[in-house]
Amino acid sequence: MDHFIKDITLADQGRKRITWAAREMPVIAKLRRDEPKNLFSGITIGACLHITTETANLVLALKECGARIFLAASNPLSTQDDVSASLVKHEKISVFGKKGENSVEYEQCIKAVAEKKPDLVIDDGADLISYLHNNSRFAGKVIGATEETTTGVTRIRNLEKSGKLIFPVIAVNDAQTKHFFDNRYGTGQSTVDGILRATNVLIAGKTVVVSGYGWCGRGIAKNFMGLGAHVIVTEVSPVRALEAAMDGFVVMRL
Repeated sequence: MDHFIKDITLADQGRKRITWAAREMPVIAKLRRDEPKNLFSGITIGACLHITTETANLVLALKECGARIFLAASNPLSTQDDVSASLVKHEKISVFGKKGENSVEYEQCIKAVAEKKPDLVIDDGADLISYLHNNSRFAGKVIGATEETTTGVTRIRNLEKSGKLIFPVIAVNDAQTKHFFDNRYGTGQSTVDGILRATNVLIAGKTVVVSGYGWCGRGIAKNFMGLGAHVIVTEVSPVRALEAAMDGFVVMRL
């Protein structure tokens, strides 16, 4: 199959939102403006990412640099169907993913990307990388990959420890610009935003329990405190627990 999306008629709406998001992505804009158009000529990139307006701009930049892109959804709940439709209709990019897809459809979408036998892999959660390792006939051309999540990096390091890692993977999550800023500020804000959208409750005066005081936990706790919540942190590391206490949070056992 060339694509698997929900509704192609959403394409025009998706294009408008992709263009809007591009205004807040100066690094991607510079890549699209300054990099050679043949930078990735002849290279096939398989990506398993959240299909959002931001991802769309990354994909467009890679395409403009000469790459062939095949994109699967890394999370069925985050897929923006209008973005998928725009990439398929206006950009002729193969996208496999729709919001709310079931587990069978999810695996089929990852398989569809793996079957393109990519040269490079961009992953979020390591599901595509894991699929390629379990179906190595599709991994023969892979030069390398990137993984951007803590969970995904953990899975890949387990492959490495067991001697089963068959191509190099860059742990994007280890970059300071990832965990210092994306995990702390991005996840901190988006978690609060998700809870507000789901519950429509007033946060001030509520008691919020944050399990873990890593970079994501720090950001979540800080944002809830800023909205007036009473924040309790649970943490198995005594050092991080002490840090949470000195940052002004109540620390308790889970």
